[in-house]
Amino acid sequence: MNQLLSCEFNIDTACVELRYADGSMIAIDTIAVENEVADTMHQRSELDWLIYNRPLEYAQLVLDGDLEQYVQGTPEHRLMD
Repeated sequence: MNQLLSCEFNIDTACVELRYADGSMIAIDTIAVENEVADTMHQRSELDWLIYNRPLEYAQLVLDGDLEQYVQGTPEHRLMD
């Protein structure tokens, strides 16, 4: 796997962007993700906190398919503790 150079939230595109050493990039559309997994304002707030404060952890949850478990409150997926 390529070395990750940066992971940050781009407020202009509403995407969490991961940039790799080989020049490739992954952009996660946070609005689309929220619309799929968050049913309540509390869940959306949790995701917003992750996006702004821990974008790498957010990206890992999305890419691993664990974000829905995170918003449902599964204890092993709580990052804010």
